Amino acid sequence: TLFRSSGELCAAMPNPYRSTLGFDQTMWFAVLRGEHRTKTGTWGVIRAIEGAVLLRFLDRQTETIVTIVTPEKPGLILPEQPHSVAPIGRMRMQVDFYHEPAPAPMARDQVTGRR
Repeated sequence: TLFRSSGELCAAMPNPYRSTLGFDQTMWFAVLRGEHRTKTGTWGVIRAIEGAVLLRFLDRQTETIVTIVTPEKPGLILPEQPHSVAPIGRMRMQVDFYHEPAPAPMARDQVTGRR
């Protein structure tokens, strides 16, 4: 499990198979601002190392869901889930990629936008 019900990352979470290098608002890539998605069978965890990141879950059949990723509240991306991200002021972040699901209630609630 990647998340506890409180939204905190679990200490015994699996190791990511890949992580991006940390980057900040000056190194922002245009592809991140536009719609993109993880691969089939890949879960992503966006980690704000400092500051905050705006995470939008894009669903053409329902409304867009927006959440703020902070160091205390990472953002979970499901396989093939359309999303975009944008920096909120000064920030640093990285993305970890996993081949395993994150079945904890917080992870599902975050993705659906419910609390």
